[in-house]
Amino acid sequence: MRQATIERNTKETRIRVAVDLDGNGTYAIGTGIGFLDHMLEQLSRHSLIDIDLKAEGDLHIDGHHTTEDSALALGQAVHRALGDRRGIRRYGSALIPMDETLTRVAIDLSNRPYMVWKVPFTRDKLGSMDTELFKEWFYAFAQEAGATLHVETLYGENNHHIVESCFKGLARALGEAIAIDPRKADAVPSTKGTLGGSL
Repeated sequence: MRQATIERNTKETRIRVAVDLDGNGTYAIGTGIGFLDHMLEQLSRHSLIDIDLKAEGDLHIDGHHTTEDSALALGQAVHRALGDRRGIRRYGSALIPMDETLTRVAIDLSNRPYMVWKVPFTRDKLGSMDTELFKEWFYAFAQEAGATLHVETLYGENNHHIVESCFKGLARALGEAIAIDPRKADAVPSTKGTLGGSL
């Protein structure tokens, strides 16, 4: 069973997240940041990963710690649920249109964290959330999930559409990458026989 539960407790946040990589996109999300909740619901629904995530953070300061730590915990849960990554397709990509916006996301579950982020914003906030925090969320998730992640908005004007296309793109690419390839379900998808470290 590709499931995992992570609890992360610091002086800044208290987070519990459970994932089932072989779910059907069922979610229960509560971070105290409405826009972030909406994006994590999209991530679950379009990846078909079941996500149960509850976070309490120092929102009286700002949303930075809750945003970053929720990504760290979710990334850790995905990493743990993947185990040795045996049988996964490993790579995934998506090209997501949302009205005037088009975003491309590509992922390699290589166990070598890296991120490229080319996503411009023209607003400082969406709801109560600072737009600069979206890069922090994706970076933290990639680091803890052990993912090489490229996110690029090719064009777009509406900032809500831009962010949502990024999360939906991650969802579709991640769902593809974690899928088991029945032709090699017993093999780690690398000529080295293991994932991580050097190429």
